Amino acid sequence: MSDAAQPSAAEVRAAAEAVKAALDRHLDAVERRSGEGDPAVYAAFNELAAAAEVYDELLYDAYDEVTPFEIPGDDRLPAYTGPEEPSALSVLIRRDYVVAEPQRLLSQAQRIADLDPDIDTGNDKQSGGAAAGESVHTALGVVFGEFEPDEIASRHKEFGLEEGDSTLWVVAAEEPPEPGEWLSAPFDQADPHMVVCRFDMSSVFDEELEDDEELEDEDEDEDDLEVLEPGS
Repeated sequence: MSDAAQPSAAEVRAAAEAVKAALDRHLDAVERRSGEGDPAVYAAFNELAAAAEVYDELLYDAYDEVTPFEIPGDDRLPAYTGPEEPSALSVLIRRDYVVAEPQRLLSQAQRIADLDPDIDTGNDKQSGGAAAGESVHTALGVVFGEFEPDEIASRHKEFGLEEGDSTLWVVAAEEPPEPGEWLSAPFDQADPHMVVCRFDMSSVFDEELEDDEELEDEDEDEDDLEVLEPGS
């Protein structure tokens, strides 16, 4: 605990009162919510998180104590401000891959081309273009042109690919767009305030889980240690 610019007891007490008031507002919003994604609940949640964070910091600075609260980070989506009853929605998906085994990818693309000689590789070999199994760029075009994205996701190892991060956003809309309206810039209108829900996958989540499990195992090992008395 530092002696520099320590908050006063009155400031800590005021922050605690702010948390109590934010708790009441949050509970009131939850009891009155109109349905899933009620913006009033989101707003009350954010206010409670902010008040708890301020109190936690002041408590630590003044008394070198902490709270059991886990304050959400800034990577959460902002409060939903879209329609309560959306009449349309967009599903935005991003999946990252690493070309981990280029030769496997080339072989699979060539196999696909051999089974269908009329398949469009996007290259005219007679004009110097690459065949399906001679270029990673061409092979990717063949594989992703032949299979649906969901099938590639489930069979990525067969194509020499390694999964990276992925995310799926369900975005609400007041009304469906006109046909062809967004095709020139399909990802420019992803408003985080209109996201109904999202699903993220990343190896960092697995690493965090493994770290938690390792800590639990360490705690269990410590509990199993036999404490020997001197001379025993």
